[in-house]
Amino acid sequence: MANWQVPLADINLGTEEIEAVADVLRSRWLSMGPVTAEFERCFAEYVGVKYAFAVANCTAALHLAHMALGAGPGDTIICPSLTFVATANAIRYTGATPVFADITSIDDLNNAPDDIEARIDESTKGICVLHYGGYACNMESIMDIAKRHNLYVVEDAAHAPGAATWITDKDTGRGEKVLRKCGSLGDIGCFSFFSNKNMATGEGGMITTDSDVLAEKIKLLRSHGMTSITWDRDKGHSFSYDVVDLGYNYRIDEMRSAIGLIQLRKLERNNRKRAEVTNIYRENLQDLDEISIPFLNTNSISAYHIFPILLKSGSERPRFMQFMRDKGIQTSIHYPPVHTFSHYRSCYQPGSLPITNEVAARVVTLPLYPDITREQLEYVIEMLNQWSILLK
Repeated sequence: MANWQVPLADINLGTEEIEAVADVLRSRWLSMGPVTAEFERCFAEYVGVKYAFAVANCTAALHLAHMALGAGPGDTIICPSLTFVATANAIRYTGATPVFADITSIDDLNNAPDDIEARIDESTKGICVLHYGGYACNMESIMDIAKRHNLYVVEDAAHAPGAATWITDKDTGRGEKVLRKCGSLGDIGCFSFFSNKNMATGEGGMITTDSDVLAEKIKLLRSHGMTSITWDRDKGHSFSYDVVDLGYNYRIDEMRSAIGLIQLRKLERNNRKRAEVTNIYRENLQDLDEISIPFLNTNSISAYHIFPILLKSGSERPRFMQFMRDKGIQTSIHYPPVHTFSHYRSCYQPGSLPITNEVAARVVTLPLYPDITREQLEYVIEMLNQWSILLK
């Protein structure tokens, strides 16, 4: 890691994770097995779904999700452009084509439901949403759109373990609102455990669903389309296997699952710490004329994965980021929009994503992680105030 005075992100790891990995090594069973099964059980219970499947990374999770839901050549899937490229890549892996929908506003960087609906045509197979920064999309509206048009919904919840939103409980018939976690709202949820995420295992991901049919497809596709895995055969539950589909080797290993179990136990506490940091930023920065802060008026429960700000002018961003770098503060851009990459320019109609383009030019991500110290946080805020003075 570079010698930053305040890094953009940092990992909350301790002796518990080290001992959990050591236990796996001592067991001498390293590939997917009982620790992974326990990780999946605990994660499904936490999210509030019937099934969870641990996989190699979130990109693999997204690919399996679209495959299980039947995406293929000739289909289009509506998704954001203001996201990491994996969101769109996973769609292309199936042979389908991403169609980019605009975000809601400079205050809400999630896809706008009305713009999603405007992109639907006869080729549309599904919708893939990103809960940007850990803030839940307007899932009630998006799920209503999907139901009306007979489309599937994949949640890219890479930023959102622990995030939740209020949804009308249609089972009671009384219109009551219930709090549901991200990853339990669409047909399939996909999570990331990359090193900068709220839960970090180095690499790794998880797929969640309530569907028996989809669960069976995901289970097969994750491991070569095989009807049994090595752990089953080692324990004598099966002596051979059939291959019933063209599957993939997207399995996780026991070491990462062991880390994931500890990280899951820490998640609520660490998300509360992230919330505290976010609130301190908001209290101290929202009166600065030179920046604006998205997601100030959300009524959902965020996972507070990142803290984005918007500069008044995109032309100032290189100078601002260099200023912060000179002060030892690491910043980033979440994200260069996918439609600007050479490989994806053919998927973009000029002028069709005006809010995405505006935000993409102005957005900067400030440091946010559970163990950031008060001194580090106050230093970042002080430097932002110095920057503000420089511009006057």
